Amino acid sequence: MNSNYKNILSPFTFPVSGIEIANRIVLAPMTTFSGNEDGTTTDEEVAYYRERNESAGLLISACAYVIRHGKGFHGQIGADSDELIPSLKRIADVLKANGNKAVLQIYHGGRMSPPEELIDGQSISASAVAAEREGAPVPREMTATEIEETIVAFGEATGRAIKAGFDGVEIHGANTYLLQQFFSPHSNRRTDKWGGDLMKRMTFPLAVVDAVKKAAALSSHPFLVGYRISPEEMENPGITMEDTLHLVEALSRKQLDYLHVSVMDFWAGSMRDEMDTEARASLIVAKVGHILPVIGVGSIHTPEDAERVLAANIPLVAMGRELLMDPDWLTKVKNNAVGQIRTELDVNTQDLLKIPTPLWDGLLSRTGWMPMKK
Repeated sequence: MNSNYKNILSPFTFPVSGIEIANRIVLAPMTTFSGNEDGTTTDEEVAYYRERNESAGLLISACAYVIRHGKGFHGQIGADSDELIPSLKRIADVLKANGNKAVLQIYHGGRMSPPEELIDGQSISASAVAAEREGAPVPREMTATEIEETIVAFGEATGRAIKAGFDGVEIHGANTYLLQQFFSPHSNRRTDKWGGDLMKRMTFPLAVVDAVKKAAALSSHPFLVGYRISPEEMENPGITMEDTLHLVEALSRKQLDYLHVSVMDFWAGSMRDEMDTEARASLIVAKVGHILPVIGVGSIHTPEDAERVLAANIPLVAMGRELLMDPDWLTKVKNNAVGQIRTELDVNTQDLLKIPTPLWDGLLSRTGWMPMKK
């Protein structure tokens, strides 16, 4: 094999766990909306993962809720019960079938959980502050007991991921969900030990990391732990880049394997200050990249795009839409067949691409994802 994309195809070893992956591409966690009501996976979802198990060296699943009041989507898988371990194993086994590494993303939706998906119809969060979205419900402020139970739940979900055969977990601390809600001055107005100044707002996410790391240490095989983060918020008050640099510095002391920086466009500057044009991940790398490897993501489409990101001291590149549209993206890069990479969805390719119907219907409803017609 004589590919022109040597950086993409070079192996990478995670510094803490020692786990090695064959290349620098990561399958980004994408919600499939395709699980059963009881939190188990479906044959459609398993087929979707099977089709993509050679698409990247590291394969991250859709997020799984760690406790039932954290469910955030219809058709979401769960990791909140030992009864779900066989279901999780189906996903781990199929993702690992071709020798690549599988990671379970674990999360709690917090105030972003739709009331209709919750047993009592009431979302919870750091404080009783609604998201700044039209029609957003007001969550109930979590009690100290619920906070402690949720921290424990993240650790227990990690234990289930280990038993299911995953190679690691990714803690979802991004995209406006619960861990971000505790870190944000917009959603966290508490005055106890879980809120207040910047350091106190870091208490909950760091406690979750500690619980996950403690559970991961019990694994009999190498097991990695990553963390996903959103660098900024539009809201005022909201998370600033300065806040985030304090958080990533604290995370860098937690012996994590990677930090996954979630942005829509990797090269975009600040969403809060149009004069600040430096890529958010680059700022994070400058702060902690010598300790904590960073995964870059966001509008990275072509092999040239990926190589450019890797050249910016970002060791790993996550791709979502690209591997959705073409599960053979990486194989075509290896074979110097990049001109054959599929860059649009065709209305006739759902079965070919093994895209579950709930996910497919969601794609059809988004203007930016309207498949081309033949």
